[in-house]
Amino acid sequence: MTFKQTFSDLYHEKTNYQIIPKSKLWFSISAVLLFFSIASVFIQGLNTSIEFKGGTSFETKVHGKTPSIAEVRDLLANDDLGELKIQILNNDTIKVTARRLTQKEQANVLVELSKYASVDKKDISISDVGPSWGKQLTKKAGQALAVFFIIVAIYMIFRFEGAMSAAALLAMFHDVILTVGIYSIFQFNVSPATVVAFLTILGFSLYDTVVVFDKIKENTKVWSKLKQVSYTEMVNVSLNQVLARSLNTSIVAVLPILSLIFIGTFLLGATALLDFSLALGVGLGVGAYSSIFIATPLIVLVKRMSKKVDNI
Repeated sequence: MTFKQTFSDLYHEKTNYQIIPKSKLWFSISAVLLFFSIASVFIQGLNTSIEFKGGTSFETKVHGKTPSIAEVRDLLANDDLGELKIQILNNDTIKVTARRLTQKEQANVLVELSKYASVDKKDISISDVGPSWGKQLTKKAGQALAVFFIIVAIYMIFRFEGAMSAAALLAMFHDVILTVGIYSIFQFNVSPATVVAFLTILGFSLYDTVVVFDKIKENTKVWSKLKQVSYTEMVNVSLNQVLARSLNTSIVAVLPILSLIFIGTFLLGATALLDFSLALGVGLGVGAYSSIFIATPLIVLVKRMSKKVDNI
């Protein structure tokens, strides 16, 4: 079958990809990804921003030369500031993050950076966050995630049958662990904007899952009367029928995210958008994968384990 024929069949709901019969393959892939995700979180943890762990950060544009991480590290080496995180933003801005510094230590860093960047001390932005604020923010992020799961659980119980509700919730746990794992493995920065985007994407992932489940629910009414094929085959047909819609939704969602990352961040220099857009991109990919290859096969698995369907 050529690509053109496959593409045409996809958008006319004529595909017959054997996704559900290959559930063991998808579950195995996810099991490996989840293992590495959990291992990474325990081994190297998350690269949380200053808002979560507390500390002091300095940010300034550098005039007259190209900023160098090594030069800035050497510049501040004698100030006994502990471990420093030094970043270059947009090729002309330097950002230094340290433990929470005293007023005297902050003043020393301001003098050093103002000389290096050829700017006035008042032009250097300072963020000073205490550890209590970071703990409070972490607690609130956890509470927001817990409330989201409770609301979703209630919604799914009233909207769908037990097997679908269980499958949707398990898929969302899968998305959470896998997304956190990706952030841990690649040490992407986790900021409050990341948490907001993460909750947004969980909602999108749920929507994508509901689209598939609605089609299965619709086809189940016909299947329960005729039973000409097995339950597994019926679910696989349902998934193929909405595959184009799921892909369309993901593609449409990806375009503005790419704009945020490449145009907003790299071309226009709006670095504040990077944490938000990156989380959207990662979450979107994980959600699109799980709604097709994890959530839907889980329905069949739950049905098989509950033994409520004879012709599985």
